[in-house]
Amino acid sequence: MTDDRPEAGRRSGPGRRSGPGRRSGPGRRPGSEDTRGRILAAARHRFGERGYDGATVRDIAAEAGVDAALVHHYFGTKQQLFVAAVEFPIDAFAVAPQLLAGPPDRLGERLVAFVLGVWEQPAVRSALLGVVRSATTDAVAAAMLRDLLASGPFLALARAIDRPDADLRAALVGSQLVGLALARYVVGVEPLASAPTETVAAAIGPTIQRYLVGEVSEAGPGVSRRPPAARSRAG
Repeated sequence: MTDDRPEAGRRSGPGRRSGPGRRSGPGRRPGSEDTRGRILAAARHRFGERGYDGATVRDIAAEAGVDAALVHHYFGTKQQLFVAAVEFPIDAFAVAPQLLAGPPDRLGERLVAFVLGVWEQPAVRSALLGVVRSATTDAVAAAMLRDLLASGPFLALARAIDRPDADLRAALVGSQLVGLALARYVVGVEPLASAPTETVAAAIGPTIQRYLVGEVSEAGPGVSRRPPAARSRAG
C-alpha cells in the first residue's frame, strides 16, 4: 500500500524536515521562547498592577494570548510564576562602585537618582511594584522585599563605604527609598509623582547622605539623652 499524501504533509521522524524551512525533533518547539516571554511580560504587568492576590493565572494567560494550562506548563504554580516574573536585573555588587565614583558629599543624591532611574524603566518598575504591592499579603513577596532592603544593593553600598552599622544604614536607606517609590509610583502623590527626577534627588539626597555616612546611633545629634523621668517632668 502506497502513501499518496504530499511529501510536505507526511509525518517526519526526528531531525527530518516536515515542510519547507521547518525541522521537527526533540527540544523546544519553535516560538516557545516567545511564548514564555509573553507570559512573563503579562505576569509582570498584572502583578505590578494588582499585586499577588489580585492577579490571576487566567488573567495573565489572557493578556499573553495563551491558554492557562500553558502558563502552568512553563512555570508551575502561580507563586513560581511570581518569583520568575519579579526578578529584575540589578547587580548589587556592580552598583556600589558606580555610585562611589563621584563627589563623596553627593553620594546620597546619586543613589536617589539611580533608584528613580531604575523605577522609570517600565519592565523593572512592574517587577518592583509587584513585590511592593504583594508584600503585605504574600510571604514570598515579603521575603523578596526584605532581601532587597536587607541584603541588596543598599547593603552592598553601605559596606563599601566602610562605616559602622552598615546593616542599619542599609535598612534606613531602603525604607526611605521604598517609601518614596510607594508615594511617587503607587499612590501617585502630587506634586511628588510628577516632579523631575533631579528635583526629588536633590531634596531627598541629604537625608540619604546622613543615613549612609552620618550619625545613626541611638542618640545622635539633637536627640535628648535625658532619662524618661526627666523628660516627663520637663513636659
